[in-house]
Amino acid sequence: MGQHILIIEDDRTTRMRLAAYLREQGYRVSEAEDAEEMERTLTEDPAELLMVDINLEGKDGLTITREQRAISRVGIILLTARDDQVDKIVGLEMGADDYITKPFDKRELSARVKNLLARIADIGQAPQGAPPVEKFGPWAFDRIRRRLVSVARTESLTKQEFDVMSALAGHPGQTLSRARLAELMGRRAMRSNDRMIDVIVGRLRKKIENDPAHPDWILTEHGKGYHFVDPTSI
Repeated sequence: MGQHILIIEDDRTTRMRLAAYLREQGYRVSEAEDAEEMERTLTEDPAELLMVDINLEGKDGLTITREQRAISRVGIILLTARDDQVDKIVGLEMGADDYITKPFDKRELSARVKNLLARIADIGQAPQGAPPVEKFGPWAFDRIRRRLVSVARTESLTKQEFDVMSALAGHPGQTLSRARLAELMGRRAMRSNDRMIDVIVGRLRKKIENDPAHPDWILTEHGKGYHFVDPTSI
């Protein structure tokens, strides 16, 4: 059977159209109109991916994102209206992996779902044994367990954080533009006003930097992008 996607959307027409399209793509799809129905479904049948409308009645999509990210690494794509820019950014800060703007472009929807599920599967199928890690300062980057570890604490990474960290750590000392980082994350196109990369870098800085406002490891090259300091050069 295909990978399980759960759609949480209170507009019945939108939900049914989205579910029908995803089923045509070979996915196993469940539907919920609110958080309560979502929780019942997940208890009986865990999903690989949640597609959550931001503006749900009752418990909204941002609250669902925050709560799910605290207990799970399930993939989360937010369903948003075109004027929800602030909520999109807040959702990414809370740990959502991506967002889709309504009305949906079917090709874009298909590509984003496929890419996110592929990354989830790659992480889940990582080989067993001693995990490959990269060390920088007090931190070790554990790629298999998707986390950052120091003597003081362990920081788990969302799929987006892991993708950006992997890209930066894989190119130490090199400046990577936002478009290049988006490409390495599997996003083939990124709108010029899309702040997704900045939000994710900000989340990573909060986890690894002593002072996120004055970072030591993930530096900004104004007008160019970001680069990760080469640990061997320090």
